[in-house]
Amino acid sequence: MSASADVGEVRDFVELLKPRVMSLVVLSGVAGLLAAPGTLHPVLACVAVLCILGGAGASGAINMWYDRDIDAVMRRTQQRPVVTGRVQPAEALAFGVTLALFSVMLMGLAVNWAAASLLAIAILFYVFVYTAWLKRRTPQNIVIGGAAGAFPPMIGWMAVTGTVDLGAIALFALIFLWTPPHFWALSLYTDIDYSNAGVPMLPVVAGRQATKKQMFLYTLLLLPLAPAPYLMGFAGPGYGLVALAMGALFVVSAARVLKDESRMQKAAKQMFGFSILYLYLLLAVLIVDATAGQIV
Repeated sequence: MSASADVGEVRDFVELLKPRVMSLVVLSGVAGLLAAPGTLHPVLACVAVLCILGGAGASGAINMWYDRDIDAVMRRTQQRPVVTGRVQPAEALAFGVTLALFSVMLMGLAVNWAAASLLAIAILFYVFVYTAWLKRRTPQNIVIGGAAGAFPPMIGWMAVTGTVDLGAIALFALIFLWTPPHFWALSLYTDIDYSNAGVPMLPVVAGRQATKKQMFLYTLLLLPLAPAPYLMGFAGPGYGLVALAMGALFVVSAARVLKDESRMQKAAKQMFGFSILYLYLLLAVLIVDATAGQIV
């Protein structure tokens, strides 16, 4: 086998991990770890982040194995490795399960078993509750299933403290409430794909206008929640100001979507991009704030 073929195969397995999703998972896990009261040895902190990364990647690989039938129908996912045959389904499943077991065991042995248990719950929730149960059965799939993506900051927090308290719950709630408007913005302009695949996303089942109203409501709920880390005392005023400003812009973005009646749903595409920036920026500022506080 040539070197280029080897590189291509490695790239295919990396793609199974959903690296773009993993980057946000890592950022949220680091935010929870640094914002938590107490400290963790830098080596153990790196191990904890690696385990969170591995758990997220494992979930993505198993998701691609399970969803290969509907991925083949949707234009956005037709080039995924399992769909195209670059990775065989059994290989994807074995890779995901092995990575999941390794990540949980390493977290337990190196950091603590409380964080490892929560990591295991997050993986199982994503695979069995969201992917296998909710995704194809209910338009609330993203609402309930979004909990899986909200676990990483709690896991990072628990890696330091061994417990879950109100600070960790606040970070969980932030991502939990962010997830529906983020994914519904995507589904507004890819609703035909979801309809063809038989996935009951909210725009497919309830219509675009009802979805837009729900999105607007979630951004209103996020507006007072996002500054909670500042109000609870584990983030500084800089974070609080950024959270309020970005929250207001998120509401404005949702309002624009609500008024957009065009077929192309340009406002929804813009909101989808902004929603990623929104969460990345809040987590980045929280990390900088927590790091500066530890240095001082």
